[in-house]
Amino acid sequence: IERIPKEYIRPEEERPSIGDIFAEEKMDGGPQVPTVDLKGINSDDLEVREKCREELRKAAVDWGVMHLVNHGIPEELTGRVKAAGEGFFGQPIEEKEKYANDQAAGNVQGYGSKLANNASGQLEWEDYFFHCVFPEDKTDLSIWPKTPSDYIAATREYAKQLRALTTTVLAVLSLGLGLEEGRLEKEVGGMEELLLQMKINYYPKCPQPELALGVEAHTDVSALTFILHNMVPGLQLFYEGKWVTAKCVPNSIIMHVGDTVEILSNGKYKSILHRGVVNREKVRVSWAVFCEPPKEKIILQPLPETVSEADPPRFPPRTFAQHIKHKLFRQTDQEGADTPKPDE
Repeated sequence: IERIPKEYIRPEEERPSIGDIFAEEKMDGGPQVPTVDLKGINSDDLEVREKCREELRKAAVDWGVMHLVNHGIPEELTGRVKAAGEGFFGQPIEEKEKYANDQAAGNVQGYGSKLANNASGQLEWEDYFFHCVFPEDKTDLSIWPKTPSDYIAATREYAKQLRALTTTVLAVLSLGLGLEEGRLEKEVGGMEELLLQMKINYYPKCPQPELALGVEAHTDVSALTFILHNMVPGLQLFYEGKWVTAKCVPNSIIMHVGDTVEILSNGKYKSILHRGVVNREKVRVSWAVFCEPPKEKIILQPLPETVSEADPPRFPPRTFAQHIKHKLFRQTDQEGADTPKPDE
């Protein structure tokens, strides 16, 4: 096709901010998403360890998003995860449709397209595959792709290693708030209850990329979000009043602080507004894993230690389910819909 259907065209006031993602990624001026090297995060050398942890905390405070390098997950494994996901999307549509979800029936797991339940009612230029990947007793393997044959094994192993990384990151963020190491992990549900939900986003080439978005502006409702990508740029962050394009950093995992940790920290850690931009030359694929607290079991509110007379609670108490609902039905801000997808 040469023109995109009108349901995908963004409102006029949003369009001037959508530029050429390849040109923008090459620009060196202006703010850049921080890169945090985790090599020393558990070093026996106190100085090395503290320097690494301080960099992570600082990125969480200033940006709420960062490229993690030397994160400990082997490149061989992330390569398998990417090959499996790309293999699934490379199949004929009738194969993918066998895994179709049914949002109307409340079943969001599986293959889907044409998400239009956002505040603007517009469609986003993407297909996706969404499913719970951890803990293993909460996963439903019957809806995981059987082809490629390595999909289940690679994705399971990746989820397990990502869960260990989640513990490490939450420990550092806890200490950064003056809390005990395990506190944030406990507050988001611990090993039993914290769900890891994977959403593979597939953004096809778009004939009019200046008119569409892959994912509209939103903040993640999760505690943390980890993203792998196929080295095609597309992620933009709304930082200090401007859209900043994230550069592609080889072998990195992008990590977002989500609303859940922002609330628990009383806004000390940021959940940044971000969006996905598409292009006409290359297919972009990203593997987002949302670490989500249980929907009803925990009341999300600023932890008492993060609140003082000078810094009163900035967020009202809500369950995770209530927080999602609040975001879905709230009026959008001037930057476009700040709304989650059903799976975020």
